[in-house]
Amino acid sequence: MFPLTDRMKEVLRIVIEDYILTAEPVSSMTISRKSALHLSPATIRNIMSDLEEMGLLFQPHTSAGRVPTEKGFRFYVDSILDIHELSGEEKMDIRSKYPIYQPEGKDLFRETCRILSASSHCLGVVWAPRLSQLILQHIEFVKLRKYLTLAILVSTTGIVQNRIIEMDEDLSQSDLDHLSNVLNGLLTGLTLNQVRETLLDQMNLEKNAYDHLFQQAIKLGEQAFSSFDETDVIIEGRTNILSEPEFGNISIMTNLFRAFEEKATMVKLLDKFMAPRGVQISIGSESQVQEMETCSLVTSTYGCEGRIWGALGVIGPRRMNYSRIIPLVDYSARLLSEILDTYYH
Repeated sequence: MFPLTDRMKEVLRIVIEDYILTAEPVSSMTISRKSALHLSPATIRNIMSDLEEMGLLFQPHTSAGRVPTEKGFRFYVDSILDIHELSGEEKMDIRSKYPIYQPEGKDLFRETCRILSASSHCLGVVWAPRLSQLILQHIEFVKLRKYLTLAILVSTTGIVQNRIIEMDEDLSQSDLDHLSNVLNGLLTGLTLNQVRETLLDQMNLEKNAYDHLFQQAIKLGEQAFSSFDETDVIIEGRTNILSEPEFGNISIMTNLFRAFEEKATMVKLLDKFMAPRGVQISIGSESQVQEMETCSLVTSTYGCEGRIWGALGVIGPRRMNYSRIIPLVDYSARLLSEILDTYYH
């Protein structure tokens, strides 16, 4: 992207890594002291000026040192950053934080989010599996009152979803139990997306081929399994970023937390990061969420049996410690996938 010499890359690296530590503009004297290039402060100032012209650094004040721009961080992450895997001790520490019992429902994803937050000292975020991606284990219908039925859907991961359905007929609990058995025999082991496709296929067949009760089962199932494109977004560690100078402005913090609370915004981010596999890094405005322009987001997808179920990640200031956060997110996603495979299949 930029024709940088080795000296320019070294100066940019020192500026960014010092800024990550201090959140303060970096002077030519600091670079001279930390660099192995044995360059004079005057030569370093010239290099910094060149980097500024390229849009990689900027000078907040005339007498101040330089700080990295969004482009500077992007070049650093793509071309300079040296990433190492977590040590065996670090991996064991993360693994040990998971409960020894089998977590139920969304507990596993909440625990993962807490671990990400605690390990990164930033915000942990986990997009729980979209309901449409979950595999049906069991469905049960419970009569509430005349013409009103509760559908209870249980996935193989223990996630329970309830739906209240208005009926055309007043069926007894015995009839509803029979409908549950019919649908469980037809649909168990399918994802909820596949469930909907199967039900639509059955509804399109010649209706006379089925008895009235089977038709009722298909119709009831279609109502119970409609609109399952939702996902829950879990965020932990809001207090972790309160001490960061980038978020000292109350207005910035308020807008940022409001963005976290808006489900549509977080689902938009999920859609952005679900297609590619592996670690993805969004710096500042790259997230396309205005309230998050002061942040960076490092994510990775997780799944089960080769299928992507959701994503997890870390949100922090643009000067987050990428060399630490990237392998942390990568390992956490692989560990969560391993746990899902072990517990549920």
